[in-house]
Amino acid sequence: MPANRTAPGKSAGLIVDYVGVFRNLQKALAIYAQPSTEGAEPIEDKAALVVRLKAAVDEAMAFCRPRNVDPHAIVAAQGFERIAKLADAVDAMMGTDAEQQTFLRLAGSVWTLFKAVLPDPAADGWRIEAAVLHIMAEKVRSVREDPAKKARVQQVADAIEALLDDAILGIEITAPIRTGHDMAGLFDLSRIDFDKLRAQFAKGEKRTRTQQLRTAIERKLEALAAQNPTRNSLVERFHQLIAEYNAGSLDVERLFEALMRFIRDLDEEEHRSVREGLTEEELAIFDILTKPEPELTAAETDIVKQIARNMLDTLKREKLVLDWRLKERAKAAVRSAIQQSLDSLPPPYVDEIWHAKTAQTYEWVFDHYAGGEG
Repeated sequence: MPANRTAPGKSAGLIVDYVGVFRNLQKALAIYAQPSTEGAEPIEDKAALVVRLKAAVDEAMAFCRPRNVDPHAIVAAQGFERIAKLADAVDAMMGTDAEQQTFLRLAGSVWTLFKAVLPDPAADGWRIEAAVLHIMAEKVRSVREDPAKKARVQQVADAIEALLDDAILGIEITAPIRTGHDMAGLFDLSRIDFDKLRAQFAKGEKRTRTQQLRTAIERKLEALAAQNPTRNSLVERFHQLIAEYNAGSLDVERLFEALMRFIRDLDEEEHRSVREGLTEEELAIFDILTKPEPELTAAETDIVKQIARNMLDTLKREKLVLDWRLKERAKAAVRSAIQQSLDSLPPPYVDEIWHAKTAQTYEWVFDHYAGGEG
């Protein structure tokens, strides 16, 4: 009775019972398998898996049909027509976060059970649904995730090549996912052609375009907020937009326009350090010292900028030694240098404000500098 073992990315193994010893298999597995808290058996007959596969496909298609998604129609189409149908199907799944997660769960269940049933011919009846749903799910993930981190485009291509294996699926889905107009450059928000983007949105795939825009903003906002804690207000504003969309208060058109406006504000924020004559690090300290209070004159603002520059230079040159965060004396020296620098702040920094700004500045330095930066 050979056992086809599980492995990473593989949820089921295959046991072939040549001589009818299935009834004794439970005893053998009990030596190695941990008992389930739900009383589930560690092995399952293929017939039961087929029943579960059918139920999973039925559930997934019940979700897809109201959204006009037909896997058989996609496979039956040829060339660019197939590409267009698949793109429309993916766009139909780009609803709220909850709808996207539901689709990914349903498609994942179908694919997992389909692979578990293989190579049994019983899987043949659902090969088209399984393949198309799997490709759609991969495309949804590629839109939701940062390709710079996940290399999802290549993963999608690899998945498609696997699906072309006639020995497994016996269906032809040739290059169904194209990257034209996929807005890969959105991660450099300053390079967006807003007119072209709006024109693409108007042509169709509105939810897909909106999700791509959202993903680009999320990555840029994550980077900007990590540099400067005062940008949390931008994060909160963005999350509020998404929450309103998920709650149905915003439709996809209004969300798209809101995200377009948000990008312009984000671009302004990204280039603010240049306008202020500060580096990103200096700007973070300056913002900590000036937001949300106190109110300053132009002359006082210039003084605070110079304090931010000088303090950061002193810290990096003299105090941020290697592993300073692990040494009490070094931490005390950094805290003292910050306090001495901020002693020069102008009169609007009364004691209460001064102490708060000192603590916030030290916390930011502690979080951002491990030491030895030079």
